[in-house]
Amino acid sequence: MKSVKLTGHAVAAVAEVPEPMPQPHEVVIRTAISALCGSELHGYRNDGSAKGNSGHEAAGTVLRVGSAVTTLQPGQRVGVSAIAGCGACGCCARGQYTWCAQRRFYGSMHAEQFVVAANACHVLPEDVDWKTGVLITGDGMGVPFHTATKIIRPDTTTIAVFGAGPIGLGSILLQAFLGKKVLAVDVSAPRLELAARFGAAATFNPRDTDVVAAIRDFTGGAGADLCIEAAGRPETALNCFAAVKTGGQVIFNGEQGPVNLSISEQFIRRDITATGAWFYHFAEYHDMLRLFRGGLPVSSLITDVYPLDDVNSAFADFAAGKTGKAVISYT
Repeated sequence: MKSVKLTGHAVAAVAEVPEPMPQPHEVVIRTAISALCGSELHGYRNDGSAKGNSGHEAAGTVLRVGSAVTTLQPGQRVGVSAIAGCGACGCCARGQYTWCAQRRFYGSMHAEQFVVAANACHVLPEDVDWKTGVLITGDGMGVPFHTATKIIRPDTTTIAVFGAGPIGLGSILLQAFLGKKVLAVDVSAPRLELAARFGAAATFNPRDTDVVAAIRDFTGGAGADLCIEAAGRPETALNCFAAVKTGGQVIFNGEQGPVNLSISEQFIRRDITATGAWFYHFAEYHDMLRLFRGGLPVSSLITDVYPLDDVNSAFADFAAGKTGKAVISYT
């Protein structure tokens, strides 16, 4: 079967690999769609992937089931979570797989078939198309929704989103849909245009604007009620603290290393709350499904669809900031 191979230094290719076989509690999925994630760009730009590929958002049809699987059968349409819990702990009983101490990560989903834990699959109803399915069972809408559950103040009105990649755009779309006043910050003009299309009240490019001053000016000098860091850059993290109001909140989505923060200046003396939000809870899928059925245009986040054989163009366009959520179609 065909599978994507990230060879490194901005090259993505297609290779022939053996078909996967499931372990007792796993299933093999025939892929209908897989989505690119910003977290994959480090390997794409640098040394690639030594084994398999970094794809971890996909949806498709159950093809084969492991010997211990009783909850799924071949032919069912499913979206999957890349994080699977052990299935036996309290966190798993609550559908909080990312909190499970024995959680497992499944990748290599940019392929005609992939293997995943059976308990990481959501059966997709007939009214959920593939594009919506891959977003509400993976990072695309999962991270923005989980981030929304972390907002601590019910009077939060103005939200600044730093980083208008797919995750940031998801938060912009969701929060605008929920009636919030959203401000978008990014260095990509095409992505700022998408942010405006998805409901951002204002957009700022740090290459030509002092974004902290612009956000404070927009909010009458107070600062945003909430800043979401979705770019994964130290300077962006610092700008979030500078742009948020006293007593406000900063939520982190973007993976990154150490940031030189002052506990006194950034936290204590301004009563700032900083919160981490990683992936989503498996149990949150049903709430996202309800939002979709209530009118949230989830699939609009997907701006570009590529065939598998054109995966190099998909990664190149995505890395250049030319797309919103980019996906590979296998149908």
